[in-house]
Amino acid sequence: MNHLTNHKPLTRKSHYYPWRTHNTALFLVDGIHFFPAMLKAIEQAQRYILMEMYLFESGKVADQFITSFINAAKRDLTIQILVDGFGGLGLSQFDRQRMIKAGIQLVDYNPIQFKKFKNNLFRTHRKLLIIDGQKVFIGGMGITDNFDTQKGWRETVVEINGSVVKDWQCLFTTNFKKWSNTPFPELIPLHPPLKGNVTGRVAYTSGGKHLEIKKSLLSRIYNSQHKIWLASAYFIPSRRIRRFMRKAARRGRDVRLLLPGPVTDHPAIRYASRRYYARLLRHGVRIFEYQDRFSHTKMVLIDNWFSIGSSNMDRWNFRWNLEANQEIKDDPETIARAHQILCNDFEHSQEIRYEEWKQRSLLQRFIEWFWGRIDLLLTGQR
Repeated sequence: MNHLTNHKPLTRKSHYYPWRTHNTALFLVDGIHFFPAMLKAIEQAQRYILMEMYLFESGKVADQFITSFINAAKRDLTIQILVDGFGGLGLSQFDRQRMIKAGIQLVDYNPIQFKKFKNNLFRTHRKLLIIDGQKVFIGGMGITDNFDTQKGWRETVVEINGSVVKDWQCLFTTNFKKWSNTPFPELIPLHPPLKGNVTGRVAYTSGGKHLEIKKSLLSRIYNSQHKIWLASAYFIPSRRIRRFMRKAARRGRDVRLLLPGPVTDHPAIRYASRRYYARLLRHGVRIFEYQDRFSHTKMVLIDNWFSIGSSNMDRWNFRWNLEANQEIKDDPETIARAHQILCNDFEHSQEIRYEEWKQRSLLQRFIEWFWGRIDLLLTGQR
């Protein structure tokens, strides 16, 4: 039996994708590695290319991808691109027209319109590239020059091959159809032989309506036995997540947070998140701030379970965004590789010590309080 025949689209009664066996997982650290791999996959595509992306900004990297997309279109491949209506504002009309004229289906998710008022806040923050229904790239990347070069934003992407890719395609297709005005073509995936032994599944959120990523995280923290390592580019977590982490640390679990240091694209969010440090540190949570570069990675490692994708662990993501993560469990090789990557990031970070944190200046405390109040006004949550 073909490994794709038992995949069924999600219905209103079935909001969760199951665990799938027979996958492979390859980690690609930083843009100098994941951009070339993604471009090579586009060049080797045989049937279709699907991409959902929050950040798509004109520049060197975008030009490379657009050129590859156009070349693929000349080979008569179906190419569908869903770009966020806000995150894609940096994509020039010239670049848009290049793709449209080549026959590429370029669709905007929730275009910004004044009359929508707060509905403009709903965004697709998902980042995924699907090739022929057999390969998907997942992470926190964007098609932007920010991730280019060794000094660019720190990011990790995972390339998945296998049965779980069909679920990623289902997730993309459902969203794309809602915003496209053209008939959706039949996409017939390639069916390569299954070789991998990685077990994985797709977890997603839908603008406050389906919080599977958050629920999955809380369950894993609650049932953790050894370690809870969490990397997030923005950290404004719910009370419940903070409480679960504190309790886990008190139970003797190795609880660590990897967060951005002085280099960040949103200093205000960093200041707002720092108001949580004291209580977390007091209960035994270890906090590391990445140095030299902006740490944009979104990864969670809890015992023998691993999650990577678009979702930061903050309330804004869960309330307004479409997010999607790849979860992997019970595969020693993948877990060991994730462990190694996070260990390397910890080595490039400065650990915040509780006794030193208590000595921070009044000015620093005021800045944290001020941006914390702004966050409270925007979200209504402490």
